[in-house]
Amino acid sequence: MVSIIILIFVIGYLTITLEHPLKLDKTVPALIMAALIWAVLAVGFYQGWFDVIDTHERVFNFLEGEEAHHGFDNTLLHHLGKTAEILIFLIGAMTIVEIIDLHRGFEVLKGAVRTKSKKKLLWIIGILGFVLSAIIDNLTATIVLVTLLRKLIQNKNERLWFTAMIVIAANAGGAWSPIGDVTTTMLWIANKVSAMGLIKFVILPSIACFIIPFYIAGFLKPFRGNIEVDTKEDVVAEKLLSSKTMLFLGLGMIVSVPIFKTLTHLPPYMGMMFALGVVWLVSEYIHPEEDFSQERRHLYSTHKALSRIEISSILFFLGILMAVAGLESLVYGVTENGDPVGTLRYLAEVLQSAIPNQDIVVMLLGVISAVIDNVPLVAASIGMYESPMDSALWHFIAYSAGTGGSMLIIGSAAGVAAMGMERIDFIWYMRKITWLALLGFLGGAAVFLVFKYYVF
Repeated sequence: MVSIIILIFVIGYLTITLEHPLKLDKTVPALIMAALIWAVLAVGFYQGWFDVIDTHERVFNFLEGEEAHHGFDNTLLHHLGKTAEILIFLIGAMTIVEIIDLHRGFEVLKGAVRTKSKKKLLWIIGILGFVLSAIIDNLTATIVLVTLLRKLIQNKNERLWFTAMIVIAANAGGAWSPIGDVTTTMLWIANKVSAMGLIKFVILPSIACFIIPFYIAGFLKPFRGNIEVDTKEDVVAEKLLSSKTMLFLGLGMIVSVPIFKTLTHLPPYMGMMFALGVVWLVSEYIHPEEDFSQERRHLYSTHKALSRIEISSILFFLGILMAVAGLESLVYGVTENGDPVGTLRYLAEVLQSAIPNQDIVVMLLGVISAVIDNVPLVAASIGMYESPMDSALWHFIAYSAGTGGSMLIIGSAAGVAAMGMERIDFIWYMRKITWLALLGFLGGAAVFLVFKYYVF
């Protein structure tokens, strides 16, 4: 039965990667995979074939009776709750971005990008992605910049290259900020890293991870020559009285999310709910046009913004995270001390015993995070190691897990968002972009190790 669960994940994952050849939306196998994994997990548990383990490393066996039943249910609810936190955050961020777009706020940002050079635009978009991701997180930064790219580049084939590079820049920028990526936030909340310690250790490797692939990409054919920037829409945008207000309000409220978290100690999704509420409130009363009539209100309504959200991407994210949670909850083996562990934790233990060099193990975790979600991998790492706060180990894990996901389009939240918004083909990304992301990852890792052994 254990093999069946792993086989379901492998087949589901392969089906997702072959989305375009199969002409099947990736959301379908993701949802089916998650449901089947938990179904087999439940049947096997209640038949007594295997045990489950929760996030507090408590193991539940069917023979223990009612307490085990509650343990299984609570484990499922816990993972659903953690997944829902990410989905609510994503829905809030995407809705704010759509509200800004309805009020043509990105036309104002578009007006600031005056270059027609593809190479210059590549660096402008990259720097914006690197900086914004550290402030408003890599996921939201990707959503904002992909929306901006749609305004700048009409040719979708050309736009795909820029979108893919945004994923690399956003993940690199999110790795050195405690709010830039969900994994750095996890390490920050678990008191494994401090905000200043993370910046001190990881910012230079992250810059290298960003600059190397962008420098190489500048010589590639897709980034040579000029693009035709349509300036007609800028004139239309100036006619909207709400464009600048909604742009700065929307981005400002997204930036306020970490401040809200710091002041209240509530999870980020609560801050995003507050941010969405404020933006929605203002959008209800603001007048986008001089002669604004009741009949035209629906054109700028938040209900219209909600209808434009990629719900299929939300459901895809749900399926992927819950499938990985199922693997995490299945007791697969034991540690050297004889303690039972979940599948992913067992994988980490095997790597540690097979490869004594801790740095190589952490780099491999970064590579694996491109295939399997980095959140459970970081969670497993937190449980694996006992290093003190702000040790180089935790910062290297933050870097590797944060930037390693760029090597595959489904390896990070930013990649998943970009994939959903622009329908990026998995195989295309792997053929065209993976090698660039790999060079950036290895370059940043080399910078980190040099500083670790010779500076800090």
